[in-house]
Amino acid sequence: MVKMQTAVGWHVELEFEEDHHRTRAAALVRLADGSEVRAHGYASRHPADSDQPRVGEEVAGARALNELAMKLLTKAHDEIDAASGRASYPLTH
Repeated sequence: MVKMQTAVGWHVELEFEEDHHRTRAAALVRLADGSEVRAHGYASRHPADSDQPRVGEEVAGARALNELAMKLLTKAHDEIDAASGRASYPLTH
C-alpha cells in the first residue's frame, strides 16, 4: 500500500451578511504561492417565503464556492499557458 502525504492544505473562509430578504457570501482561499482568490455569491428570499437564514447561507455560500472554483480553474489554466508558452483550451469542470 502506498501512503500518500499531504503536500499542502487549503482553508476556505466564508463570511455572510444578511438582511431580511438577501444573503451575501464572501469566499476566500489563500494559496501556497501567497496569492488569494476571492469570490462572492448571493441569495434572495421571495417575500412570500418563510424566513430561513440557514437556507440563504447555503445558497449564497454554494454560489460563492462555485465562483471560487471557476476562478481557481482559470488561474490554473493561465499558469499552464505561461509555463508551456502556448495557448491551450480552457479548463472546465
